[in-house]
Amino acid sequence: MYSYNRVHIIGYQTQPVDLRQTPGGTSVTDLNLVTPYSFTGDNGEKIQGKGFHTVTLWGPMADIANQFVRAGSQLFISGRLQTDTWEDQQTNERRSKTKIVALDMILLDPRDGQLPAPEGASFIGHCVNRVDIVGNVTRDPELRTTGTGQQVLTLGVATNDRWKDKSTGEDRERSEFHNVVVWGNLAGEVERYIKKGNRVYVSGRVQTRSWEAQDGTKRYTTEVVADSVLLLGVMNRTASESVSADAAPVRASSSSQKEEKEPVAAGVSVPEVRYTSEVKVEDLPF
Repeated sequence: MYSYNRVHIIGYQTQPVDLRQTPGGTSVTDLNLVTPYSFTGDNGEKIQGKGFHTVTLWGPMADIANQFVRAGSQLFISGRLQTDTWEDQQTNERRSKTKIVALDMILLDPRDGQLPAPEGASFIGHCVNRVDIVGNVTRDPELRTTGTGQQVLTLGVATNDRWKDKSTGEDRERSEFHNVVVWGNLAGEVERYIKKGNRVYVSGRVQTRSWEAQDGTKRYTTEVVADSVLLLGVMNRTASESVSADAAPVRASSSSQKEEKEPVAAGVSVPEVRYTSEVKVEDLPF
């Protein structure tokens, strides 16, 4: 694996589940999760909002959602970002939409219903919107300054996903291109040191914005708003101090080998450690 593309969402389903069947008989459904969020702006003002995320479920996961997920259900979703593109039949323009393809789903509501929100809790009641990407930069970062004097930078990062086709047995590969937005001091540093072709790690949150085009249609774009960008494949001075190419490799000791004991300071009594397991085989539940 030479790239990574994962999203973790804890949010609430906004509508009833609509289960569909493909021509081949596979179940599929799209969830629409809302994740409320809040953060403090540069001026100290607390900003609150909510993001909406389309999540596609396939196979047995879609069947489970159809059976147990209701409008208002809280879910944990782990998956990957995928952008689908198509050509608009009316305008012949190329359109795209980014969604989350679920790999894991956990139903979070207790059997007897959701608990009441704890009053005064400012941290433990938050939702989760997290994305982590390891990939290659597809274009040089573009830095600009907003009307309020803030620095904002955009760059593209590509990831690859490989899998084996179940019907043909062939190896398949798909590339995803992610729009990344970086703000503040981090934007300036990324612009100075990161260039097209570099491998980077990006961590942040998924954000979908909408606007009205000149023809009156509503357009959407999905971005990764980064709070961390790391340049990969570079030397690190601190780590280099602990690296020795000439050092002997660490090997696990065996009973047939003579163990070397480390010197013990005078007057210090070291108790004997026995590694006998207290778990009996007959007590195991499997």
